Amino acid sequence: MLRVWWHFTLLITALGLVMGGAHVLELPVRMQYDPEFYMRVTSTLYAFFGLVGGPLQLIALLAAAVLTWLLRGRVAFRSTLTGTACLGLSLALWFLLVQPVNAAWAEALQASPADAVQAYARLRSRWEYGHVAAFVAWCLGFAFLLNGVLREAMAATPRA
Repeated sequence: MLRVWWHFTLLITALGLVMGGAHVLELPVRMQYDPEFYMRVTSTLYAFFGLVGGPLQLIALLAAAVLTWLLRGRVAFRSTLTGTACLGLSLALWFLLVQPVNAAWAEALQASPADAVQAYARLRSRWEYGHVAAFVAWCLGFAFLLNGVLREAMAATPRA
């Protein structure tokens, strides 16, 4: 049971890296877009990121929390707890830095095209670097979860 839960947690957490990794890889190009093009691309390209990525990352956080509970008293506990905390930090960073920008952009898009272009230009850096911060925290979370598996495996391996 523990091994299956561990595999599930690592897989779903790794999938959670996909959206943040895509944002980070696209950042240098997007930052060169003029504000009007940036608004058009950004307001249409990421529709499925929230629909798929949001639930996926919440499931990963819950799976990691359950894994942490299952590992209490074991070698991997501290690393898994740290990894779970990093996943939680990632989601907190997203809600603090990115979500307010999403809300402001949605409001500006309803107001007028000119307001939308200005809002996208004004908030672009916060949105982009908020995604970077959330990705870094998520990546650290995955690394700590993986470290927990490795620590557990090393502790179980007889030494010569």
